[in-house]
Order: sequence, then C-alpha cells, then structure tokens
Amino acid sequence: MSGGAAPPRDTQTMIALILFGAAGRMGAAVERAALGSDDFRIKARIERPSSEAHPSATLPGKDVSEPVGPGDVVVDFSSPEGCAAACRLCTECGSSLVSGTTGLSPEAEAQLDQLARRVPVLRASNFSLGVLALRRALAAALATLPLDWDVEIVERHHRRKADAPSGTALTLARDVAAARGLGDAALRHGREGRTGERPRDEIGMHAVRGGSFVGDHEVLLAGEGEWLELRHVAQDRSAFAQGVLAAARFVAHAEPGRYHLEDLVTRGRP
Repeated sequence: MSGGAAPPRDTQTMIALILFGAAGRMGAAVERAALGSDDFRIKARIERPSSEAHPSATLPGKDVSEPVGPGDVVVDFSSPEGCAAACRLCTECGSSLVSGTTGLSPEAEAQLDQLARRVPVLRASNFSLGVLALRRALAAALATLPLDWDVEIVERHHRRKADAPSGTALTLARDVAAARGLGDAALRHGREGRTGERPRDEIGMHAVRGGSFVGDHEVLLAGEGEWLELRHVAQDRSAFAQGVLAAARFVAHAEPGRYHLEDLVTRGRP
C-alpha cells in the first residue's frame, strides 16, 4: 500500500450541520467531533449577539453563507430563545433538528411537537450513550427492588451551569416517578431544618455546583440493611458530542416525528 495524503472528502455526500450556540462548550465539542468525522461538515455557526462568538458565526435571523434546506441538520445547544430561533429556521427550510438545550418551558416543548409534524426532531437532556445505559439499568433495578426502597438523585456540574437540577437528573427522577406511578410532586429538592421522617413516595433531588465537573449523576437506592448505587461520570464533553453526531445521522434520514435518544438503540445502533 502506498503512502501519501488522504483523498479529499466529498462534501456533497456529507451531512451539513448548522450549529446554534456555536461558541458554547457543547457547540465547540460538537464541531471538533464533526471535523474529525468523515460524514459531517459545518455549514453555519449561529450565536447570540452577547456571546464571545466564533469568528465565523452569524446571528439568528441573518442569512448564512449557504442555503439551508432538507437533508441538513440544525444542532441546538444554546438557550430557550436560541431553540425557538432554531425551530423557526427548521420550519422555514425543512431541516431536521437535534436539540439538547435545557430549561425549556411547556410552550417551547409544544413548539417542538408542532415542528415534529413537519421534520424529524430529536431532543434529549443528555446525549451520552452511557447515560442511556444508566437509565436502562435504573429501569431494571426498579423492576426488581421492593417499592419501599428509597431513591435519591445527586448531580454535580461546573460552577457556570445556569439551571438546577440538571435536565438529566430530572429525566432520571421522572423515570423513577413513572415506574412507581408518581408525579412531579414526589420530587424533593434538597432538605433543610427539621424535615421529619422521609415519606415513602419521595424522590430526593440534590444539585452540586462547583469546580469543573462536566457531568456526574448518581442514583442511590436504599433499602433496609443494604443499598445500591448507579452512577455515570462524564469526563469530557466528547462523550456527549459523539451521541449528538449519532443523533444527527439518525434524523438526517428519518421521517418527520418526535424522537428520543432511545430510538437510536431500538431502531439500530449508532
């Protein structure tokens, strides 16, 4: 086999990405992963005016250098306002959407549902395939253990994270609530003072903020005389970025609809 430079990539067959929140941590991680892949290229980077934007980023509402259309994938890790702008772009251009923006209101979720009638939409609170495995392990544990086992969820993130608890922690808590027939009222966000005996149908939620934690989620299941801990630790954002690219490959060829990360596993491994 002869040496030499690698052949140029065929940009016409690559999936084009439009990055909302391009200057953020996840936007940068997705771009690094995409540039290291053979099947993606970055078509546009979109940022809000107040950010220290990528040098080639444009602002929401302004034209990008290339037309955006069906077959392209908008990747959104921005803000609730940025997610709304991403939905408008997908509505106008027919592009698919992958979104990991957290802190969305019920109205924003309804906007995603409406968009999913026209294009594929995949939204997840966490794009780590390891977290998906954690959720499956939690479901298996809950199906095995008695209902009187207590459940506490502890999440740790860096000091600059804006929302608490994390979207992933809420997803885990709602997995527990659904398995036990409970609602959001069962979630107990921290404890202070004379709280009394712990109710049986309570799901403890604890958010730690500090340092440079990328993402650490722990589910503690405690019974009489024994306990079980399920934990996922993300050491680098590349773990999330690879899941985002797997989601982008999926929606680039999917039918319109609202999808979840689990669909990557149930309909074919990423």
